[in-house]
Amino acid sequence: MTTQCYLGVDLGASSGRVMAGLFDGREMRIEEVHRFENGPVHYGESLRWDVLRLSTEIENGLRAAAARYSDGLVSVGVDTWGVDYVLMTETDELLGQPYNYRDSRTRGMLDYACSRVSKAEIFDQTGIQFMEINTLYQLLAMNRSNPSLMELADQILLMPDYFHWTLCGSKAVEFTNATTTQCYHPTKREWSYDLLRRLELPTKMFGETVPPGTKLGRLRESVAKRVGLPRINVVAPPTHDTAAAVAAVPTAQTGTANWCYISSGTWSLMGIEVPQAVVSATALKYNLTNEGGIDGTYRLMKNIKGLWLVQECKRSFERRGNSVSFAELTRMAEQARPLEALVNPDDGRFLSPEDMVSEFRSFCSETGQGPPDSEGALVRCALESLALKYRMVLEQLEELSGERIETIHIVGGGAHNALLNQFTSNACGRPVLAGPTEATVLGNLLVQARTQGEVGSLADIREIVGRSTQLFEYTPTDSAAWDHAYERFLQLVHR
Repeated sequence: MTTQCYLGVDLGASSGRVMAGLFDGREMRIEEVHRFENGPVHYGESLRWDVLRLSTEIENGLRAAAARYSDGLVSVGVDTWGVDYVLMTETDELLGQPYNYRDSRTRGMLDYACSRVSKAEIFDQTGIQFMEINTLYQLLAMNRSNPSLMELADQILLMPDYFHWTLCGSKAVEFTNATTTQCYHPTKREWSYDLLRRLELPTKMFGETVPPGTKLGRLRESVAKRVGLPRINVVAPPTHDTAAAVAAVPTAQTGTANWCYISSGTWSLMGIEVPQAVVSATALKYNLTNEGGIDGTYRLMKNIKGLWLVQECKRSFERRGNSVSFAELTRMAEQARPLEALVNPDDGRFLSPEDMVSEFRSFCSETGQGPPDSEGALVRCALESLALKYRMVLEQLEELSGERIETIHIVGGGAHNALLNQFTSNACGRPVLAGPTEATVLGNLLVQARTQGEVGSLADIREIVGRSTQLFEYTPTDSAAWDHAYERFLQLVHR
């Protein structure tokens, strides 16, 4: 068959990319077309996203793709992180510069919501874990601080939906990202209107939701002229980056719960694929979350602070005058003494710290542990603690599914971190398959190819990923030492 070219816009919390996927019917080969910086911007005392600049960068990427691939382009689709949103008026004006999920305005909003509606009821109507960054608490914060602005809102678009609007004018909200908001009902599969009303949030702005793979329209004529493209299709991939990554897990066991995934990056998203949301009392007790996947599936999973811990330690080292690469930090961690100090990665102090090193050391002091005394020891502490948290979540997932998880698939940028992958295998006592590192992009591109009719089922997508990428396997070692460390870790988490 003729090679088809698809464009995937992949926006992360620190950078964005426009990637080309060249599909020959058997393998998907990806090429980077344009990369640009992203990150929160300060606006007064708040943290925002500069969506106007990001729109310009996306067009720059499309322009570069037009020059490189000429007439072979079929479609484009955008994926991003979850929870953050844009509010628009009925005349398509932006209502303010969108907030970054780490902005402090949501502090106290979770407790406020639970004072109005019980946790059990909120979980039953959303299936989402309780985190103050969730869209629900962001909207509550805005409704309390700026109700007049909320009254003007005619449409809420999540971040990828907004960029799709800039490309083709669609105002649909894609399913996988809608489910991250804690405003979407997991069994009715519509917005949780009853919950929103009880919390006195306006409901008129919650519009149509569509499944991944939906054709949203053709590229705006004005955009097409600016970037030199024909009016190609704009397709909604799984717009939540984790949903796209899970679609590209190269397992042959689609439809079973005997494997799990860790989408490893700034956050670690660990879970299993299930046919419907699990909103049991046990899932609530463990604060697990149900987020939408491809073909109407759900991802029963846990959000864990991931390599953010190492990224922020590195930032702390640099402020102290020691600029060290991530590769060098990993080598230093490998040489540090094993399984000494441990932290709970999801302790609240690690979400947005002024100085991660100080927070690590204070946690260790408070829990009767000797604080890590070197850069390598600090990074090893972070990686070992993450691996032990993965074991804790693994046990919870097995309890809920009733099946033993035989294999852990690690996808995303963290799949490059061989030390963390080995620690994960050691801590969990399971083989780990690492790769692909570009799972999110592959999931985005291959769903577009399926919309075009070039790919069949989800199992076909995963088979193509397996043919297109290299995987690395890790097997458990030092089981007794890790079992002992896990007992210590559980005491830290449950103290």
